[in-house]
Parts: sequence; structure tokens; C-alpha cells
Amino acid sequence: MSGKPADGILPIQEIRALAAAGSIVVDAPFAADQVQPASLDLRLGNVAHRIRASFLAGPGRPVAGKLASLTLHTIDISAGAVLETGCVYLVPLAEGLALPAGLSATTNPKSSTGRLDVFTRVVVDGGRAFDTIPAGYHGPLYAEISPRTFPVLVRAGSRLSQIRFRRGAAGLDDAALRVLDTRERLVDGGAAVIGDGLHVSIDLEGAGNDAPIGYRAKRHTGVVDVDAKAACEVLDYWDPVHVRGAGSLILDPDEFYILASREAVHVPPSVAAEMVPIDPLVGEFRVHYAGFFDPGFGHAAAGGAGARAVLEVRSREVPFILDHAQVVGRLVYERMAALPETLYGEIGSNYQAQGLKLSKHFRAG
Repeated sequence: MSGKPADGILPIQEIRALAAAGSIVVDAPFAADQVQPASLDLRLGNVAHRIRASFLAGPGRPVAGKLASLTLHTIDISAGAVLETGCVYLVPLAEGLALPAGLSATTNPKSSTGRLDVFTRVVVDGGRAFDTIPAGYHGPLYAEISPRTFPVLVRAGSRLSQIRFRRGAAGLDDAALRVLDTRERLVDGGAAVIGDGLHVSIDLEGAGNDAPIGYRAKRHTGVVDVDAKAACEVLDYWDPVHVRGAGSLILDPDEFYILASREAVHVPPSVAAEMVPIDPLVGEFRVHYAGFFDPGFGHAAAGGAGARAVLEVRSREVPFILDHAQVVGRLVYERMAALPETLYGEIGSNYQAQGLKLSKHFRAG
């Protein structure tokens, strides 16, 4: 045996080892629930820079160099401050990186962030793409934050983004995914449809009994505190969407919807998954800002019985009709470098075994 570490997505125990080795640079120890089975929550720092426009640093250039010329004003968020809709902010994160060669990373909004329609992505020095950290990167991390629907109250330590670390090639091709489905069953309620990942379709029939099939966000609402659970009344922020006749829904331009997948999906312990867009040629809409699904999501051994993917949906310039069972996204699976010591659902998650569900900020019932 060579002793070479296995390729794949790093599990919780290896993420902690990265921090212990200094490859994740932090000023303060991790919070108790900050490290997830296959990802790490990233914490906001003490200031937010309101900037004129989104940007990438570009090869060989630090973010700070462009930030100086684009900043309109700087806000102290150490004790909390409101980020307004329609504005773009850049926030230095509490975590930085000193990655070893061969270890790269990607980032994504947390589920609760995406369900608030807070457009969030991470930028790095020398970055050529958002949410992409090259192998061996040494430097700071910044969160670009743009609330689209609700003004949000954030503070130092708030967690809007998460990072996933990757060693070597981790992706499962369709043949490997079919083998995994045969062994573990990736979908409840029907056969898995596989093609460049597991296809995910929309549920526009719902559970019946006049239950909503989704929610459409209201405009001109109050503030949402991103750290406060069950603090907001649903109807102050959302209009329920109900079935009318055939299972279809017209998406109004620039409106934000929370819908659910028809399939109840599983992410077995040996893999992690990420939601990626379906081919944009099939429709003028965007689905799912927050894409990471950790090992154990919907998995029976972790307290799940399949879990529906909650979908953040926004139409673009024109109205667009979604029909029940229309494919709207794909789950791409990647192998874990090792089985995680803790699975999703064993960490008190808000979304294990979920159906249609708003973010944790809204009172259930």
C-alpha cells in the first residue's frame, strides 16, 4: 500500500484535520455545528463593503486591489446590520485557506440562504470564476452577497455560504451512478432517470387536501434575521401557491418561488451530491441557488425516507409555464474520499426527510 490519500470529497474528519494542520486559516475556533459531513460553513467577518458592481479579481490580481475602487461605503456588521435588496456587498470571511497542492474547493450558498433568495457566491484572489478555489490556493475568501427579495440582518459569524474540499477526480459517470442506484436506491416513488446525473423534476400536484404546491415571495416585506429560527410569520413574507386544474404554473418574470421536486432523493454515505442547472435551452428560468447535498441526505440510516429537493425558482425576462413532472435540474454525485464520521440528519438538520419547506426562519404550521 502506498498510503496515498484517496481521491474524492473530503469528509468531516478530514476537514477538521485540514484546520488542525493550518490549511484552513481561522481567527477563532469553529462553532460546534460549523463542520458538516462533507462541507464547512463559512462565517462572515466584521465589515461589509457595499460595491458598485460584482467582479472577479482575474489572474494575478488580489480582490483588495479592485475593492478599493469599487467600494461605495463600508458597514460595520460586528454587532449586526441590514443588507438591502438590490445592492451588492462584499464581505471578507473569517476563514482563509492555505491549501496543499492537489486539493481544490468549491463553494455554494447554504440551503437557508438560497431559500431567502439571497444571491451569494465566493470570490478569491486571482479568481477566474465564482465559487471556484483552485488547487493549492493560499489567500483570503470573500462572500459577494446580494439580497434579491427580502432585506436581511447579518452579523459577524453569520453563515451564508459553505465550502467543499476535493482531492483529485471525484465525479461519478452515468454508469457508476446506475450501479449506485441499483445498490443503494437513489429515488423513492419511481425509477431514477439518469443522464449526466440524476434528473430532478418538479411537483405541481402536491399532497392534496388544499395544501400548497409552493410559495411565491411577497415584495416590500420586513427584515429577515439570518440567524433567527422560526422568527417570521409565513404569510407576512409569502403567498401560498395552490393547484388550479391541470398541474402547471406560470412563472411571472422576476418573481421568486419555492417549489419541491417530485422525487424523494437519497444521498448514500459513500457520496456527496450537488444540484446543477438543466440545459438553459429547455426554459427561461433558474432553479436552485443552493446546491450541496451532504452524505446521508434523505438516507434511511440517517433518519430519512427519501427527501424532496426544495427548489428556488426564478423566471427570467419572459413568463414561462412549468408543467408537473418537467425536468428542472440534475443531481451530480461525487465519491467521498472516506466515509464521514457523521451523516446529514445526525447533526440536527432542519431539512432531513423534508417535503415542501421554507427556510428555518419561518414558523411552521
